[in-house]
Amino acid sequence: MTNRETRTLPVPEGLEGMRVDAAVARLFGLSRTVAADLIAEGDVTIDAVPSMKSDRLTAGTMLEVLLPAPEEPLEPVAEHVEGMDILYSDRDIIAVNKPVGVAAHPTVGWEGPTVLGGLAAAGFRISTSGPPERKGIVQRLDVGTSGVMVVAASERGYSVLKRAFKERTVEKTYHALVQGLPDPLTGTIDAAIGRHPSAGWKFAVTADGKHAITHYEVVEAFREASLLEIHLETGRTHQIRVHMASIGHPCVGDPMYGSDPNLAKRLGLIRQWLHAVRLGFTHPATGDWMEIEAPYPDDLSHALEVIRS
Repeated sequence: MTNRETRTLPVPEGLEGMRVDAAVARLFGLSRTVAADLIAEGDVTIDAVPSMKSDRLTAGTMLEVLLPAPEEPLEPVAEHVEGMDILYSDRDIIAVNKPVGVAAHPTVGWEGPTVLGGLAAAGFRISTSGPPERKGIVQRLDVGTSGVMVVAASERGYSVLKRAFKERTVEKTYHALVQGLPDPLTGTIDAAIGRHPSAGWKFAVTADGKHAITHYEVVEAFREASLLEIHLETGRTHQIRVHMASIGHPCVGDPMYGSDPNLAKRLGLIRQWLHAVRLGFTHPATGDWMEIEAPYPDDLSHALEVIRS
């Protein structure tokens, strides 16, 4: 038995002249590589004739595609996550202090620990809708960023918190150690963020990116770096790292965005100095405002001690 689905449709006028591999990828949400593989296997026909990937489409002809089998759903693997502390829990929410090197939930290609796997190992049960690999996830922190992260434990918690993050009523506060001293000492960076034009694995300030706003304030200044308190209005991927680098003050320990590796080495850092210290939101059940704080992990505390001395 196969659970592969066949789709047949007339080629729309808007795809007239497009390469078959590009059209199949666009129409069915596949990568160009997967589309090319289907074509090579004879799973794509035009008017019942097997196609070549470089063939050009003609409007009105019948395109038939045998789609690939759906991937098996990812499931969190229950395993103890070293250093992941439970900061708060009740029937609706669970707040954790996520260590560096831990993903929020399982993804294709990630074989390391996850927050959901750690919660499962600790005996927590997540009862929410959504894909099984992302049950309860209403926000994410990058693998390389530590700090407070809230997970919904109930359907009520999920719907209320999901809406709160979407409507930006959650207060997200980070601390970052950045190179140099920003001028002014308190400021706002309002700059769109998109994929880096020459390196798709990182992000940059771009004219056609997504709206992003970061507020910062210098908390403590040192000879080579400054400790900032940062409040995010938006939640773009790598937002703090990209915005601080864009004004010439990258996070210490972040060579991807232009930091000095020698300074990181002196401070004993092998990752960017960035930590989600506080999360403020309205509790889904009680309606009370609550704030949850996460202490610095040992590596970031050590770096601060060194630079202060």
